Amino acid sequence: MMILMMSISISFILPMMVMMIATTLSKKSINDREKSSPFECGFDPKSSARMPFSLQFFLIAVIFLIFDVEIVMILPIVIIFKTSNISMWMMATTIFIMILLMGLYYEWNQGALKWAN
Repeated sequence: MMILMMSISISFILPMMVMMIATTLSKKSINDREKSSPFECGFDPKSSARMPFSLQFFLIAVIFLIFDVEIVMILPIVIIFKTSNISMWMMATTIFIMILLMGLYYEWNQGALKWAN
């Protein structure tokens, strides 16, 4: 029991010490204007490097990723078809696809799929 407590305390204390040492040693003391500005081959930047990001593009990308994961979840359903009861397989598949379609309808209804206003 003592060995377990000792190993747990070492596993918490040692990383904390390393993190504290790393944060104190990595502090930058000189904040130079030239180093913090974007680099464009020695010329002054023509526009801001921090351009606003399109929220609609981000939302479409997240929806695309969600539906990609859902496709990955649908693919094994075909393989399971051979080894399972046909009525249970049909019920589970129908419920899963209905949940996906309700999510798609909700996104469509909320206007998340509209690109232009």
